[in-house]
Formats: sequence, C-alpha cells, structure tokens
Amino acid sequence: MFMTRQHLVMARGLGVAIVALSLASCATYKEEFAGINSRLDQLDTKVQGAAQSAESANQSAQQANQRLDQIEGRVQQLERAPRRTPRG
Repeated sequence: MFMTRQHLVMARGLGVAIVALSLASCATYKEEFAGINSRLDQLDTKVQGAAQSAESANQSAQQANQRLDQIEGRVQQLERAPRRTPRG
C-alpha cells in the first residue's frame, strides 16, 4: 500500500496537531503546578504561624504551672494552720 500525497498531508497535519496539543498541555500543567506551589506556600506560612502560636501558648502554660507550684506550698501551709476564731 502506497501512501498518496493526500495521506501524507493528512498525516503531517495530525502530527502537527498532536505536537501542538502536547505543548499546550505542558503549559497547562505548568500553570497547575504553579497554582499548587502557591497554595502549598500559603499553607506552609499558616502552619509556621500556628506552630509559633502553639509554642507561645506552651510557654505561657509552663509559666502558669511554675506559678501554681510556687503558691501550692503556701496554700497547703494555710490549710494546715489552726483555725482562728473571729473577734466580736
């Protein structure tokens, strides 16, 4: 089977169309990857902010626990002290 000139022109046209579509899809993927990378960067920023907030809250909780430990001894001492009778 010999290919006629018409078949060669059609094959060339299909080849060009396939190449054009594949190049267009590459551009689309690049745009999608850029969008995904942008969203990942935003999420990373939010996660870092949340981690800083959590660390700050943890430090505040540790300070509060230290303060409670400091006053616990005084509270126990007051609870063990004999009851005073009111005047009057």
